[in-house]
Amino acid sequence: MKHRTEIIGDATLYLGDCREILPTLGRVDAVVTSPPYGAIRDYGGHEPVNFPAVINLTANILSPGGVCVWNVADQTVNGSETGESFRHALRAIECGLRLHDTMIYCKEGVTFPDANRYHPAFEYMFVFSKGAPAHFNGIKDHRNKWANTLIHGNRREADGTTSIPTRNGEIVPKYGLRRNWWVIPNTGSNSNIAEGHPARMPYRMATDHIESWTIPGQTILDPFMGSGTTGVACARLGRKSIGIEIHEPYFDIACRRIEAAYREPRDMFLPPAEDPADQRMADLFAEPEA
Repeated sequence: MKHRTEIIGDATLYLGDCREILPTLGRVDAVVTSPPYGAIRDYGGHEPVNFPAVINLTANILSPGGVCVWNVADQTVNGSETGESFRHALRAIECGLRLHDTMIYCKEGVTFPDANRYHPAFEYMFVFSKGAPAHFNGIKDHRNKWANTLIHGNRREADGTTSIPTRNGEIVPKYGLRRNWWVIPNTGSNSNIAEGHPARMPYRMATDHIESWTIPGQTILDPFMGSGTTGVACARLGRKSIGIEIHEPYFDIACRRIEAAYREPRDMFLPPAEDPADQRMADLFAEPEA
């Protein structure tokens, strides 16, 4: 198999099999990845991924307090879902990681609808951690239903008694912590094909997770780099990145995208540009104001 290494800014990119490259790496602070799943698409004709092995190798190099964001979904075979995503989660637990959060990526479009089931429009974003997460910078953009009213009520204790929460009497802010289901417009298949990769990770998935679980200067790994979205997000958010991709045409796409990201002016203190579709979907799911 052909191997290649490219260094672009603070990104180190490897062309090759992640099972061979992961054991050669040092510790990483986080992993943000969207591995291929099932046989929905042909990723260059390479053999199916040995996920149990890759998850173990990834867990081995994750730093204590590090977080691994694993975006995955199930293929439907013979009319039923494979359940492979749950096997990934259980394997991570077997490898010593915590299942810190089971998050949901709500998609704008419907994927492979069937006549005998509700239209599938979500994927999992498992958040594994090595011990307790070292960093959590929660995004506060959820519009509170009871904004500008006073916090009140009782808290139920384990023994059945009630107590008064310490925040009683405080004013409910207009925006609170985001829920663990994220509405993210999925990149259209036509634009993906035009850019040479059939299933790019949504850019906002990468940026929002990187901002949530890491701090500037840390190193983020994507062992299934694909078109390089994690690396692009790292370049714009002041993080170092490591990417591994087995398929050379996708590796070349990632190199071009990450190089372009480093050429653009960056201000790590400004959020990524809003996509109008992001706000449309957020409005659909927002709770009404009181």
